[in-house]
Amino acid sequence: MRGTLMVYKDPEELAEKVADQLMDWISKSSGERYDIAISGGSSPNILFATLASKYANSQLWNKTHFWWVDERMVAPDDPESNYGTANQFILSKINVPEQNIHRICGENNPFLEAENYSRQIGQTLSLFQGWPCFDIIFLGLGDDGHTASIFPNRLELFNSANVCEVANHPAKSQPRVTLTGEVINRASKVCFLVTGANKSERLSEIWRGEEKGKKLPAFYVKPLNGELFWFTDAKAAQSLSDL
Repeated sequence: MRGTLMVYKDPEELAEKVADQLMDWISKSSGERYDIAISGGSSPNILFATLASKYANSQLWNKTHFWWVDERMVAPDDPESNYGTANQFILSKINVPEQNIHRICGENNPFLEAENYSRQIGQTLSLFQGWPCFDIIFLGLGDDGHTASIFPNRLELFNSANVCEVANHPAKSQPRVTLTGEVINRASKVCFLVTGANKSERLSEIWRGEEKGKKLPAFYVKPLNGELFWFTDAKAAQSLSDL
């Protein structure tokens, strides 16, 4: 077994439970700030909407800082922008100070922005083993086993010496800026949000440590001094029913 597996009835129940758990973690944190890196996708969007609905006026947002795991290099008002989606579902609906929102500027040159975002992160977050340490990173799992914007053809990004790198979608060739594996694996907590039957096979391959799983980027998410959680719905976990 790799990490803690939590299975919920459906995406809505998952979002409800994870929202409550996140706010509990923030409330119990002793630091003056809590740094979260978030991802795009349907599962995070449900979580964001739940957080906005239940905790819009929470004082905890004053210490919470939002960062991005990855971003498509598009303008912030583009429908494909991870920042734009997060702004729609949560940031515009909660009382979070504007200075607590640290977006990847998708409208910029991707290579310059990767350097800029790496610098921002390095100058702001506390360090663990010489690398920036997020309090929590939320990840998704793609149908092809990718996570962040680390795709199966770019597994070397898990060992990059940089905080951020430029990656291209293997089919669309769309450039993206992504956190690298060394940063992801230094987080205090890493949480996968995985929903839908289309993720079941990939999740099983990774969780069971199968040879196919070892070719998938998400397999290599292994926090060095933190906790790993897999929050899934019943359909995504259907191939793990024997565990």
